[in-house]
Order: sequence, then structure tokens, then C-alpha cells
Amino acid sequence: MTVAVVVDYEPSWPRRAQHLLGRVSAALARLDDSDRFEYEHIGSTAVPGLAAKPIIDLQVRMPNLPPLEQLAELLAGTGFIPAPGARQDSPGVYRDIPRPGDPTDAALYAKRLFHDPHGASILHIRRMDSPFAQFVVLFRDWLRHNPERANQYQQVKRRLAERHSGDGDYDDYTRSKTAFFDETNDDMRAWGQAHRS
Repeated sequence: MTVAVVVDYEPSWPRRAQHLLGRVSAALARLDDSDRFEYEHIGSTAVPGLAAKPIIDLQVRMPNLPPLEQLAELLAGTGFIPAPGARQDSPGVYRDIPRPGDPTDAALYAKRLFHDPHGASILHIRRMDSPFAQFVVLFRDWLRHNPERANQYQQVKRRLAERHSGDGDYDDYTRSKTAFFDETNDDMRAWGQAHRS
């Protein structure tokens, strides 16, 4: 059984993320254009001081997505295996859902999802031009620079984790966080525009 458990921030998370990204980068080095890939620590564990599920979220952005089988073969030595999701409709397994205001071309949201079967880390592989890949990085950076918003998000996550503590997986917990994303979308995007200028 996998349930949403939110714990206090652990200072070792960024080091663990960099170690894992190094292994993933080495494993994917045989792919075409691998010198153009972007490797990122994303999610709540990438925001200093923010409580989170103790699962490291990583992202690789690449120009084109290779077949799942090819990626699985390359990543076999890293401990990451394809993640099937807890349910048929588990969010974010095969594709991401467009955010308000983003393009809706389905091809942009295709992804490959891998996980550590021991539950300690998740690897999201997305296209370089994926609007959702851009969103998760913007959201991370916005929280890093806005402690008040980060604290609000932390409170939301703790409430949702308590509400969904009896669930058999954390799919509903994940879906429930979307309300916070939607409520803060305009503020976050305005911050992003100001910091790109």
C-alpha cells in the first residue's frame, strides 16, 4: 500500500537528487542529442524547507522521446524501471494534462515515467517543448522565491495527506493539489514573466 505521507524537509534531498541525476545522465549518454538534454530536480523536495512526500522527483527534458523499451534498457542499471501507475487513470503516467492557458496539442504532453521500485524516487522524461515540463520548473522556482506561497502549499499538502491517509495510493492526493495550482496560476505566471525579462 502506498499512501501520501508528508514529512519535514530533509537537507539531504538535493544531494540525493544530484547523485541520481548523474547516474541517469551517464545511462542516457548513448542517445542522440544527449548533450542537449536537461536534467532537473523538481517537485517539493527541490524547494528548501518545504515539507514533502519523501520521494525525489527528477526530470529529463529531451528533443524527442525514445520508445519506452529503449529507455528501460538504458536505465536498467540505475534502478529505475517503467512506472505503470496505481490505476488505469493514474495522473501523469503516459501523458500530462495541459495547464490553463497552455497549448492543447496532445503530442506535447507525451511522457515516459520511471520509478525506483523501493519508492524513493520518480523520473519524469518529457519533451524539451513540453509546456508541463516548463510548468514544473516554474512552479519550483516560484516556490523557492516566495516563502509565503511555499508555506501555503505546505499547509495544503499536509491537509490533503491527512484527508487521503486511508487511500490505497496517492492518485487522489495528487489530483487534489491541482486546486492550489489553479488558484495560484496567474500569480506564478506573472512572477515567471517578470523574472524572464
